[in-house]
Amino acid sequence: MHAVVMAGGEGSRLRPLTVGRPKPMAPIVNKPVIGHAFDLLKSHEISDAVVTLRYLASVIQDFFQDGSSVGMNLAYAVEESPLGTAGSVKYGARHIDDTFLVISGDALTDFDLRKIVQFHKAKGAMATITLARVPDPLEYGVIVTDEEGHVLQFLEKPGWAEVISDTVNTGIYVLEPEVLDLIPDKTNYDFSKQLFPLMLQQQMPIYGCIADGYWCDVGTIEEYRRANADILNGRVELPNPIGEHIGGGVWVGEDVEISPSAQLFGPIYLGNHVKIKGDVFINGPSVIRDYTVVDNYTQIERSIVWRNCYIGESCDLRGVVISRQCSIKSHVVGMEGVVIGDNCGLGEGCVISPNVKLWPRKEIEPGAIVKESIIWGSQGRRGLFGRFGVSGVVNVDLTPEFAAKLGAALGATLPLGSYAAINRDAHRSSRMLKRAITSGLPGAGVNVWDTDSVAIPVLRHFVNHNPNIMAGIHVRLSPFDQRVVDIRFIDQNGLNLSRTTERDIERIFTREDFRRAYLNEMGVIDYQINPIKAYQEDFLQFVDTERIRQAHFKIVIDYSHGLAADALADILTQLGVDVVPLNARVDESKLAMLQERFNDNLQQVAQIVTAVEADLGFQLDVGGEKLFLVDEKGQMIDEIVAAELMCELALFGGSGRAVAAPVTMPNALETIAGWHKSHVIRTRNDIQALMIAHEAEPIQMAVDGTGNYIFPGFQMAIDGMMGAVFLLQQLALRELSLSQVVAYLPPVNLARGPVACPWELKGKVMRLLNEMCDNTQTEKLDGIKFVLNEAEWVHVTPNPDKPQFEISAEAADKARAKELMTLYQQKITNMLDS
Repeated sequence: MHAVVMAGGEGSRLRPLTVGRPKPMAPIVNKPVIGHAFDLLKSHEISDAVVTLRYLASVIQDFFQDGSSVGMNLAYAVEESPLGTAGSVKYGARHIDDTFLVISGDALTDFDLRKIVQFHKAKGAMATITLARVPDPLEYGVIVTDEEGHVLQFLEKPGWAEVISDTVNTGIYVLEPEVLDLIPDKTNYDFSKQLFPLMLQQQMPIYGCIADGYWCDVGTIEEYRRANADILNGRVELPNPIGEHIGGGVWVGEDVEISPSAQLFGPIYLGNHVKIKGDVFINGPSVIRDYTVVDNYTQIERSIVWRNCYIGESCDLRGVVISRQCSIKSHVVGMEGVVIGDNCGLGEGCVISPNVKLWPRKEIEPGAIVKESIIWGSQGRRGLFGRFGVSGVVNVDLTPEFAAKLGAALGATLPLGSYAAINRDAHRSSRMLKRAITSGLPGAGVNVWDTDSVAIPVLRHFVNHNPNIMAGIHVRLSPFDQRVVDIRFIDQNGLNLSRTTERDIERIFTREDFRRAYLNEMGVIDYQINPIKAYQEDFLQFVDTERIRQAHFKIVIDYSHGLAADALADILTQLGVDVVPLNARVDESKLAMLQERFNDNLQQVAQIVTAVEADLGFQLDVGGEKLFLVDEKGQMIDEIVAAELMCELALFGGSGRAVAAPVTMPNALETIAGWHKSHVIRTRNDIQALMIAHEAEPIQMAVDGTGNYIFPGFQMAIDGMMGAVFLLQQLALRELSLSQVVAYLPPVNLARGPVACPWELKGKVMRLLNEMCDNTQTEKLDGIKFVLNEAEWVHVTPNPDKPQFEISAEAADKARAKELMTLYQQKITNMLDS
């Protein structure tokens, strides 16, 4: 027996789920709804079928092809213009010469098709309509039959006053081929409105067979959710199991990973290669489809998540449907009835209000509260670049194709035939993305020097000292989150890119306005041998090697499993430093660690310093840029105090040059500079501003109070390795211990904290803050600094990456500093409410 499967529906009431796919391809638990129809046919030994198509026909054709992958023999009939339900069946069944079955490809059912066919033949019918009883028949075609099953009347979507039966047309028919002769060729013709009433008028034998079993017309979001839940709750008798039942009403596909601390309360379906992380809570009925990752502490209830999605930490999703390839960042709240289309990105902490629908490819900013559906445009993605370059969750935000486009965009900003240097850390994610970026550069006519894996200061030095290199790229696993990769871009001077250059790259990337080099202009990829050697040679020329050797230092240093040991270990050996190394072996599983673990490692350094009676201890971050200190007594030095310390040592006996520091660093720096007849250049609170501070006037060094140090005499970039050796040099010069220098430094009393503010209100807050400036001395640098008196100030700035303001305050004591910070937090809160 042959079947005709009607699959031309657009599914307009299912949007945004059906934007980009026909309605029959909407997945129900483990496969598209039309796939369940094929399983039903096959279980009744019907394997030959013609599929009628119209809307996005190629999607179904490409997925099922000849049907062999699902055990069917499929042919396709694609309508050139809308033919209606009956017209499309005639077009598809024109070569069928025996009784055949018509079934909808966008409904879910477990009807016994054999009984329906037997009923048809027993009645000698020309057409048999399969009927089902439903509680609310208003949205369906109601059909009235007599006791024998003869069809007496058709009511298409009646009102309650017209309803005289609860039996409705399911769209499943058994037809004799002669019926097709009643349907005009290439004409829009409908079964319920035209063909069946005509047959009734001509007194042809047309019957209704009331079927037992499950049937759901997956026509709305509510029905779509119901169909998924009904399968999970066992209300549908499927021919094949949806997966392996592991107990508790949980079914899984292949290679599913579930953390022992996760709590799952069925019914739940987890598709192939799904990963459920620690302390996740999932309450059914819920579906998590293939290759989706649900990160730590997230709660999901009564929700459907399609394949290839990432759900970040501590999200709360209740009664939502999330389409394919969406990135949901941490702390997102999705409320009842939310539907999210394909390829959407939801920023950290955003809230999606009940019944909101997001059409595909929408970007919702961190902290945004979305109260209305978004169909056109997006929610204002603020830029490709962030504080750490281009960052994102690997294989979710940063995919190989994304990285290749990024490389092409960078290449388009560089001169034809120039060079770009690229390197990475030791993690496999970085390797993958580095290769993808590399593939995008030659097509833009840019040559690539691959420096393999070196610390970031080494790459900066290599780029700065090679005039042919116009840019550098470092790909690393974020030290703060093992799921995130940072792609750092460096200009020809080894510094971070200017905002203007970032905008140029972003514009080209967004418009895909890539330069395509001609055949003989394409770039080449070469490998630079040992850029570390040149770095070491220049490094040793900059420091006083003899003075350090004579001091016979003994130190403990933690390399944080990064790449700095490759360069610094040999330098320390040549300087005669007795080193106790920790975590010097590169380990890709430890390149990112929580701040708590990082602090534990620094505590370990402190313990070992006292145990081996070392002169001091160092901890480098994984990239070799940040430096953290421990004195000879095992005391960990606060980063701001460490910045004071480095300024004091750099200015002692110096040339009178200034030091550079962000506007939010304490007034103690001015005190220290005054001791040495120097001064402080204040900059914006970002690394790029520090790196270019020397353009205003020559400076001795730059600090930021977070472990970053810049020594312009060596390179105008952050270098934790140089910071460590410079500190040894200056302590040898002063013949003092670390604790002795720290002891006489001015005290620091700072308080810092955020205050939440929606993106759209940041401008209003800044305007109101500016209006406050009339009565107070202010400095407008990277926000507004209210100078209250010689000892007290408060600095307020909008966070560029989050929906919040950052407040810093200094006073004569810590309690007063915290009081000022709290006062201005409250001022901003009041402004938001005004």
